Amino acid sequence: MRLKMALIVGLVLVASGCATTSKVMLGPARPAVSPEQVRVYFTPPPGRYEEIAVLETSSGGFTYGEQNKMNAVIGKLRVAAAELGANGVLFQGAAEGYGGSNVGIGVGSGRFGGRSHVSGGVGVNISPTQKHAAGIAIYVFDPPPVQARPAVVPAR
Repeated sequence: MRLKMALIVGLVLVASGCATTSKVMLGPARPAVSPEQVRVYFTPPPGRYEEIAVLETSSGGFTYGEQNKMNAVIGKLRVAAAELGANGVLFQGAAEGYGGSNVGIGVGSGRFGGRSHVSGGVGVNISPTQKHAAGIAIYVFDPPPVQARPAVVPAR
């Protein structure tokens, strides 16, 4: 019985981690690039760019913490854009999805073979709400140079 329960729990965990990113193609894909080469733009980049696809994704079912959820969706958008050969993602926004903690209580009764049975149960869901995000995979023809961040000098 324990093995069966462990198998069911394992399958649920695997299925919840398999959230996909949807892609609606707007133009032809290019050869794939590394996700590290994909820049995230919160405003349209200067210069000329071409839209490749509209992307939508969500954080995993067991991702806790707002920063972790945002990191997860940005990372998934970058990976999906890289697969299409985009060197940028024009971020469109993020929103909280369904989910959250809740408690359910159930009671049941039955009669079998002249005996009555009554049982009850409590179910608890502690999964966090998911964050959903959208972006447009773009190819920027002349990407602006990456600005180096100034070194932080510790105060003395």
